[in-house]
Amino acid sequence: MQFGPRRLADARGALLAHSLRREGLNLKKGHRLTEQDLAVLREAGVDEVMAVVLDADDMHEDEAASLLANALSAAHLEARPAFTGRANLHTDVAGLLLIDEEAVDRINRVHEAITLGTLPAHAVVRPHQMVATVKIIPYAAPRPAVDRCLALAAEASVLRLAPFRPLRADLIQTELPSVAAKVLDKTARITAERMAAVGGALVSERRCAHTIEALTAAIATTRADLLLIAGASAIADRRDVLPAAIEAAGGTLHHFGMPVDPGNLLLLAEREGKPVLGLPGCARSPKLNGYDWVLQRLAAGVKVTGADIMGMGVGGLLAEIPTRPQPRGRPDRPDGRRLAAVVLAAGQSRRMGPRNKLLIEVDGKHMVAHAVEAAREAGLDPIVLVTGHQAAAVEAAAGGPGVRVVHNDAYADGLSTSLKAGVAALPDDIDGALICLGDMPRVDAALIRRLVAMFKPTEGRAIVVPTFAGKRGNPVLWSTELLAEMQGLEGDVGAKHLIGLHEEAVVEVESGDGAGLLDIDTPEALDAYRRSHGCQRSPG
Repeated sequence: MQFGPRRLADARGALLAHSLRREGLNLKKGHRLTEQDLAVLREAGVDEVMAVVLDADDMHEDEAASLLANALSAAHLEARPAFTGRANLHTDVAGLLLIDEEAVDRINRVHEAITLGTLPAHAVVRPHQMVATVKIIPYAAPRPAVDRCLALAAEASVLRLAPFRPLRADLIQTELPSVAAKVLDKTARITAERMAAVGGALVSERRCAHTIEALTAAIATTRADLLLIAGASAIADRRDVLPAAIEAAGGTLHHFGMPVDPGNLLLLAEREGKPVLGLPGCARSPKLNGYDWVLQRLAAGVKVTGADIMGMGVGGLLAEIPTRPQPRGRPDRPDGRRLAAVVLAAGQSRRMGPRNKLLIEVDGKHMVAHAVEAAREAGLDPIVLVTGHQAAAVEAAAGGPGVRVVHNDAYADGLSTSLKAGVAALPDDIDGALICLGDMPRVDAALIRRLVAMFKPTEGRAIVVPTFAGKRGNPVLWSTELLAEMQGLEGDVGAKHLIGLHEEAVVEVESGDGAGLLDIDTPEALDAYRRSHGCQRSPG
């Protein structure tokens, strides 16, 4: 592969090494230069470009990524089309991701140009979730290296998806006078939630005295796929009440204890060919613990042995990790993402004269209400409404279900203060946010959905901008990582310059009707809008 500066006379058919934006021309990194592109560049006074020319034994990045991703595909794992040298694999069902970690390492050691990244082994995945990505680092990869990776992928089941089965579970809880009934009720509820999270169901829950005899009798009547036993007292030894009762009922003990905290006191057993788990005390809480790891494997039909449990120590320290995700900590979403909206509505509207433009009625509703309703209809959640000037009236006009109102006391200091206030109010678990202006009534839910559809940060599309006739407009959708940079803004400016700093991450969506360019700042603009849309004048 030849990489470096190239005179325009020798650049036809070469791949552009870096994005290039000139008047009337917006060429992305990796674009194959045409004679028409070169003519525009010459007119703009450009003499040379940084470009890439592939050698005979090079394979284009998209072709190489697609071939390897397709070779890694398996049941329930689909390779998506390559984009800028990246091809992702997604699952079509909920289940557990199984990985041959040594095979992944072998592929990654073939050549630095070829990379394969995956979720952690035994990660729980939901339908349509990305589980692995093949990325070709430069613009091409050597064909012999690609062929070697394809051969390695054929030698082993590198990636597999074990779907969750409709596992039916029984829960037996033992009782002591010291254990309140509400604790047992909570345990039953949380256990049912855990089973539902892995595609199963808790079909029965029973309680008995915390004695070997009573528990043995209760175990003998179970017929479910999985038996869960929550003791009123923690298991202290293999000869304690729970293990002794399992053996008395004809069961076999496989392993006691695990190198995962919380979850140390888990018991793994078997009875009549079906798994039995003696639960640690932390199973009464919804927080992630070692019991979850074992339950997830069983639900996916993956056999769990004592050796498997003893191999869970790396990464098993859960108690001291405050950022560790919790099961059911946030609801599942169809595409696995949560996107919010920030509606900027704090300005003083000086150019409109004595009226606050956001409170003027346009097409039957206050101007600011259009922005909030479009975001709500597009499914964005939460919607953060930033108020300032005439805050109470703006909140009354646009507040409502799903809207978090944030007042910006410093609104007179410029747009950046409102932007920072809105971003600071966003929850930590979002994947991105749409920054909306309150004075753009033609921006509707359909346009927002088109922006969302193109938002793929893992594929290099972390900023999505609407355009019309080559001009960029609003609203703009930003990935969470880039939102943090807005906290450094000062004065009466927005985030436009940040788009320029991250040009490689920008994807443009043609709006078709200019909705993303029309903001109504002046009485003249308002009158022009009403004339063009046949709106009646109203007392704003």
